[in-house]
This record gives sequence, C-alpha cells and structure tokens, in this order.
Amino acid sequence: MKLPHKHYKDDDKIDFLLEEDMTENISRAFKHLGDPKRLQIFWLLCHRKECVINIAAIMDMSSPAVSHHLRILKLAGLISAKREGKEMFYKAEDNKVSEFLYNIILKSKNL
Repeated sequence: MKLPHKHYKDDDKIDFLLEEDMTENISRAFKHLGDPKRLQIFWLLCHRKECVINIAAIMDMSSPAVSHHLRILKLAGLISAKREGKEMFYKAEDNKVSEFLYNIILKSKNL
C-alpha cells in the first residue's frame, strides 16, 4: 500500500489492521451487546451454562424477556443452545468474537 504521506519508516507495511470479516463480526456483536441486561446475560453465560428459568431468576427478569435476549445473542453467534432432556441450556459460544468480547469486559472490570 502506498500512502500519500510518509510519516513512519514502515508506512508501506500496514499489517496490523483487522480483517474486514472480523470487524463486521465484532461490530455486530457490539451492537447486540448494546443492552445492559443482554451484556449481563452474555457475561453470565461466559462462566456457566444455564437454562432460561435460572437465568430469569438470576437476572430478576421474566422468562419471555430472557428468551428474547437469548434469541438475539444466539443470532449474533455469541451463545449456543443445547437440549439436555426437557431443558434447553445456553452458554457462550467458543469463538474468536466471544473471546474478544469476554476479554474486553474483563479488562473493563479492572478500570
């Protein structure tokens, strides 16, 4: 890449930019975590798998409200669901975007 202005000796080497698909995924994930309750649910599911009823009790929310947030997080690819018997359990997805967001939240807790 040739830049119009050369400010650094290694301006021809711009290899630190994020890949476009990664930035789209992270941007979408930030959008989906824009609700405080949804962010809390994601954080909870980063630490343990849980069912809707228990998430609702932990979050002091109704089950339909929790289900709404879970659906959005699942569509964003941040959580996954697995049926165990009659119950559906949710957990944070094991992928780069979830890991990235987890680390951001973790670092933010220490500010």
